[in-house]
Amino acid sequence: MQIPLEDLFNDVIAKSMRGQGISDADLAALSGISAEEIAEAKNGKVDDRVLRKIAPHLHLDGLSLVAMAHNEWRPLPVTLTGVEQFNTPYHDMTVNSYLVWDSETKNAVAFDTGADAGPMIDFIQRKGLNLSLIFITHTHTDHIADLARLSADGAVTVFVNEAESCPGAKTFKLGDTDSWESGGLRIEPRSTRGHSKGGITYVVTGLKRTVAVVGDALFASSMGGGMVSYADALATNRKEIFSLPDNTVICPGHGPMTTVGEEKAHNPFYPEFK
Repeated sequence: MQIPLEDLFNDVIAKSMRGQGISDADLAALSGISAEEIAEAKNGKVDDRVLRKIAPHLHLDGLSLVAMAHNEWRPLPVTLTGVEQFNTPYHDMTVNSYLVWDSETKNAVAFDTGADAGPMIDFIQRKGLNLSLIFITHTHTDHIADLARLSADGAVTVFVNEAESCPGAKTFKLGDTDSWESGGLRIEPRSTRGHSKGGITYVVTGLKRTVAVVGDALFASSMGGGMVSYADALATNRKEIFSLPDNTVICPGHGPMTTVGEEKAHNPFYPEFK
């Protein structure tokens, strides 16, 4: 089953307006589009003229926004030996967690728990893997909902950024911790704060391609809302995610997996790459 995109085109518009503090009236004055038409776009009405007119004033790429409105793009399926995505229901949405492992040593590390760690635990047992470490991208409830079970009540070490401590996890400080090594894998933490105060992207090397587990920092053709700082969310994504090789696999907290190259080409929030 294909996981749908996390956001629709009107979600992108609303996130951008909210993040920049731009009202319907402000955007109308900037773009020459009526406030009524802007409100309709935010409610999901597809009008290419409106979208192309408002996009530059929201620092969005107009062509990508129009493509989203017409459902013209979704990322190509990503398959990489040593990476498994788990998508579990949480209230009226779904949330992702990930397992990354070294095929030779059978050593595995987990990223977040999702709403239900059961499918990941079953996969670990079925594949004969050894779960050595758990990393938390951020501590919003949907991402750590089953932490006690996945960690076997603390038997497996859990790491989280000190800015977002949570029960059962050891904290680390960026700058003091360069990386972790685990069974042929290297895991490097990078700050992608903005959606949350201590959001971390974990860059994993040791497989055939680089993997970036980004939490809610970035989604396929969208990004997490700037709940703490929209400006920081944009800036840290640019610095820490978009600087990675184009074939880097992006593992987001919601929606399908994607790549840096595909997001450069299709994500409206980053017009400079088009």
